[in-house]
Amino acid sequence: MKGYWVARCHIIDNNEYAKYAALAGPIIESFGGKFLVRGGNQKEVEGGIYERTVLVEFNNIQIAEECYKSEAYQSALKHVADSAIRHVVLVEGI
Repeated sequence: MKGYWVARCHIIDNNEYAKYAALAGPIIESFGGKFLVRGGNQKEVEGGIYERTVLVEFNNIQIAEECYKSEAYQSALKHVADSAIRHVVLVEGI
């Protein structure tokens, strides 16, 4: 069963967040992650502050979690601490 990584993000510091994005993309892809949504045009209809959405598909939720917990991704994630407010969830598909 596929696993998905869903991130909702409000970027505070574009320059610092760009460092994260440049590192994170290749790391996620190295775990077989396929970006289905990565920013782009979106319409907020409930809630509010998360103007950026990212949706990544993995072969299963275990691989999604391995990627998130990997040393390489955690290192990239340090660029997010002061550059964005995010909600991230790993979810199993149906």
